[in-house]
Amino acid sequence: MINSWQQLRYGVGVALMAMATGCGGTSDAPAGREAVAPAKAAAPPAAAPIPAPAATPTRSPATFRVQFETTAGPFTVAVTRSLAPHGADRFYELVTIGYFTDVRFFRMVPGFVAQFGIHGDPAVNAVWNVAMIPDDPMRTSNTRGTVAFASSGPNTRATQLFVSTGDNTRKLDRQRVFAPIGRVVDGMDVVDKLNSEYGEEPNHSRAVGQGNAYLEKWFPALDYIRSAKVLPGT
Repeated sequence: MINSWQQLRYGVGVALMAMATGCGGTSDAPAGREAVAPAKAAAPPAAAPIPAPAATPTRSPATFRVQFETTAGPFTVAVTRSLAPHGADRFYELVTIGYFTDVRFFRMVPGFVAQFGIHGDPAVNAVWNVAMIPDDPMRTSNTRGTVAFASSGPNTRATQLFVSTGDNTRKLDRQRVFAPIGRVVDGMDVVDKLNSEYGEEPNHSRAVGQGNAYLEKWFPALDYIRSAKVLPGT
């Protein structure tokens, strides 16, 4: 297994059927009335499809906050565009199109990182995983609570991000490809308690290629993002 900082460089019932039968071929409905099938519960609305990356990404606000609702609770990320403009714009685009819904925290290394950003649909990954953005200069360090994009080398950031759960200044800053876009300003205790029982066990390539079908089957207790939204007025 590759070590922690290397993987950051790329480092998701049984249906029951009830059968009712009458005695002697008679119906349980009152005499003189036809039996009426029970109304079916309305199906939840289908999630909107994730669009392809915009040819010209929307410029993000100078500052904005994103609230993540997760299976472990909420946390909020404050982004400052001047820290990493390309990264901030991409993050803003991903949030506003609903990309992060049902996305798993697939790599959890206590005291190092909580990593996420592989979509649950392999077809979405096939498009977005190659939509890489240019690097941003390092303008702040990867201290505890900062949020940055994962990278496999120069100019390879796409959709995966991580929260530094420890001070990664010495581990990551010198590589010059992990430019923080902001930091967790509320709910760092939630980030710390995200399920880390699987550590770095989930296979990155299989997660990208198979999405949540792979992650749910083999790592069913992974925490995940229920929703992510830009907070108004931020």
